[in-house]
Amino acid sequence: MKWSLEGKWIAAGFGVVMVLTGGISFTSYQNSTRLAESANKVRQTHEVLETLIGILSVLNESEAGRRGYILFNDPSELDRYHQAIQTLTPRLDRLQKLTANDATQQQQLTILKALIAQRLILAQQSIQLHQQDPLARSAQTNRMIASTRNRQEIQKLVSAMQEQEEQTLERWVKQSQASIKLRMLLEFVGTFLTFLILSGIFALLYRQMIKRQQAEALQQKLAQEKELGELKLQFFSMVSHEFRTPLSSILGSAQILDETLQPLVEKQKLKSLYRIRSAAQLMTQLLSDILTLARAEAGKLEFNPKLVEMQTFCLNLLEDVQPLNKSQHKIQFTMQGQCTYAYVDERLLYSVLSNLISNAIKYSPNGGTVDFMLACETDVLTFKVRDEGIGIPQETQKILYEPFRRGENVGGILGTGLGLAVVKKCIDLHHGKISVESEVDMGTTFVVKIPQENIQS
Repeated sequence: MKWSLEGKWIAAGFGVVMVLTGGISFTSYQNSTRLAESANKVRQTHEVLETLIGILSVLNESEAGRRGYILFNDPSELDRYHQAIQTLTPRLDRLQKLTANDATQQQQLTILKALIAQRLILAQQSIQLHQQDPLARSAQTNRMIASTRNRQEIQKLVSAMQEQEEQTLERWVKQSQASIKLRMLLEFVGTFLTFLILSGIFALLYRQMIKRQQAEALQQKLAQEKELGELKLQFFSMVSHEFRTPLSSILGSAQILDETLQPLVEKQKLKSLYRIRSAAQLMTQLLSDILTLARAEAGKLEFNPKLVEMQTFCLNLLEDVQPLNKSQHKIQFTMQGQCTYAYVDERLLYSVLSNLISNAIKYSPNGGTVDFMLACETDVLTFKVRDEGIGIPQETQKILYEPFRRGENVGGILGTGLGLAVVKKCIDLHHGKISVESEVDMGTTFVVKIPQENIQS
């Protein structure tokens, strides 16, 4: 059987997807292995800390037994001393094994062993002196002073070893976090590449389906176009769902890094982090707009009008938009007429007005004024959004509401070219109209009119 060119591309695409999936799985396995090693290192560090604390406890126990024997001449206290001393060697051997790969800790352990040996000698001399002459207080005092100095040196050295182990623990924790971030990045990159390949496969399948449709009758063509719209909606729904989770993780991680690094790093050095966050936000908005347009084209964009209190709605809208106003534009809200309630779809109207106000802020100079007006009449609801921005060329106004269309004068201002297309779809569902008045460098005014007579139909 001879394969067509499209069939070969599809087969190759599926093969690449399988290779990518296997590579991602293998990389994830490697990262998991490294993460397990890090966990073992963390457990080892905890064991070192516990062993150091145990050594101090044994020394304190032996010291208490020695003092009890000297003060009360109680043989059981001497037995207590000897029992404590017998547990020192296993603990020191365990510590030697745990720190075998750390040269610094090995050096400190050698010093610690010498100090402990010195302490044991002082303790044994004190016990022998007491056995020979229980009333030799002066000699006991001298040994007590030397023992106290020795104990302070041991405590200082143990504290230094504990601090180094805690630093080791912190280093391994950071390595574990880096491994997790790398795994997330690999999964995102792999998912994105898989999406691109599947998109190419979908395009080829779509092309083959169109060729088959051309050979069919006109009646079947309408049914097939409807089915294609359903597939398109399902595809973009799947894409939106699959990408929202990694994008949310990226945004959340960027926010955590921003909050963590702001007190430590100059703001100028965080530009790359801000670019990551802006790109993720732009891609999230792009997915949302594409999904909205796909639903509208498939006739699946829900329209549920109800009575809405307009003044509260507008004030809440401005409150939500305000955090996006990083350039501190002045937004003036005015209301004309006495309408309290209007019959609209709150979700779609929110999308319309937030898009228009956000565009007014985005394309206006820093510190400019954005006017937002609500006019209420008996049979129509009118909104006006006016800015002092770059304006829209006349030739662009003719294609303003087509997807992926932007003015030639936008320069480096980020945007998807889908916002006004979404606005137009939402207004059409309200049976409303939108108009624009604009001149280059003179600002732009958008007027939205939503009828109140037949909107329920």
